[in-house]
Amino acid sequence: MAKEQLFHTIDPVYNAHSRILVLGSFPSPKSREMGFPYGHPQNIFWPTLAKVLEKEEPTATAAARRQFVLANGIALWDVLASCEIEGAADSSITNTVPNDLNRILQAAPIQAIFTTGKAATALYEKYCLPQTGRPSIYLPSTSPANRASHKKPHFWESWQQIKQYLK
Repeated sequence: MAKEQLFHTIDPVYNAHSRILVLGSFPSPKSREMGFPYGHPQNIFWPTLAKVLEKEEPTATAAARRQFVLANGIALWDVLASCEIEGAADSSITNTVPNDLNRILQAAPIQAIFTTGKAATALYEKYCLPQTGRPSIYLPSTSPANRASHKKPHFWESWQQIKQYLK
């Protein structure tokens, strides 16, 4: 699969009640196809979030997932507005253009910014932190490529951090 320059086509998910912002790096092909973040059926973002919040997992539709995050004070988007990427491989990302996160940060009382995975964290620190002045909190990736860490205690302990900002 060859690298190609892609542009983010999924709008950010947030409202005036969003208290945390969860950022990925760039939507996977499956997410772009679905038109909503974390759309790959093997990505465990939705079951993880449901388990941490002690709620029932939303059905695999954009509408149900949108309602789920908004009802729980969560905003979703990605660090990058555009990049060259091969498939869904974050390690292949080049020629990046960051998203302007201020549209969310000015509209919602965001108390914490979380980045999912090492690539999202590094990209946030390089491109967004200088603009926002707000550090992010690292969360282990829920991607199928990170499957080995999903059963480790550190994975779940890290994800539990979001609860303290949603009370």
